[in-house]
Amino acid sequence: MLLLISPESVEEALDCVKAAEHLDIVDVKKPDEGSLGANFPWVIREIRDAVPAEKPVSATVGDVPYKPGTVAQAALGAAVSGATYIKVGLYGCTTPEQAVDVMRGVVRAVKDYRPDALVVASGYADAHRIGCVSPLALPDIAHRSGSDAAMLDTAIKDGSRLFDHVPPEVCSEFVRLAHEAGLLAALAGSVKAADLAALTRIGTDIVGVRGAVCEGGDRNAGRIRPHLVAAFRAEMDRHAREHAAAVAAAS
Repeated sequence: MLLLISPESVEEALDCVKAAEHLDIVDVKKPDEGSLGANFPWVIREIRDAVPAEKPVSATVGDVPYKPGTVAQAALGAAVSGATYIKVGLYGCTTPEQAVDVMRGVVRAVKDYRPDALVVASGYADAHRIGCVSPLALPDIAHRSGSDAAMLDTAIKDGSRLFDHVPPEVCSEFVRLAHEAGLLAALAGSVKAADLAALTRIGTDIVGVRGAVCEGGDRNAGRIRPHLVAAFRAEMDRHAREHAAAVAAAS
């Protein structure tokens, strides 16, 4: 399981650099513009320059409307700015067909520029609260559009968490569907260390966090701290070892 950390500024990204050995992906977003709020191109570039070359940078394109051309241009901008993973929050798509339409445009725009970039179709565990496509539709949307990964986050950051809206057994189905389609499966949404056992067990490929590695556990008022990143990674590694031992004992 890969650990994705989301700084909101160049200063926070430098704190991530101090903990680079404990994380796998640095994710650039702008939380005050939404769950998957897009940051400025120059911020993506600065963070890309600050992060070790071997660490990929991902960038969110935003909680996007159903405007395929607009979103495709934004996604290309993120790729040009240095992002390897391009994440699109399908906030304004009310049907799978709309979501596929948006993501096909993104895939073409990004892959024409950088074929090795990874496109992530992101939906929301609390989709029922905002009226967008349902969580279990995401793997098929990602597959049909040629995306590389399907992701779930939470749209409304009010303290509710991923498992409050999509319990572990449903997340397990999400991961299964993604893997059957040859996709990576990413899960986020106020994930805490206490969720790691379930996330490991269901085979999550990427776990995304912010609040869990911020001082006070506060994604907005707190700041990412290297020692909290290290502690979270240690918990991830512990659960991975325990899960591997359990699988070996059962076989």
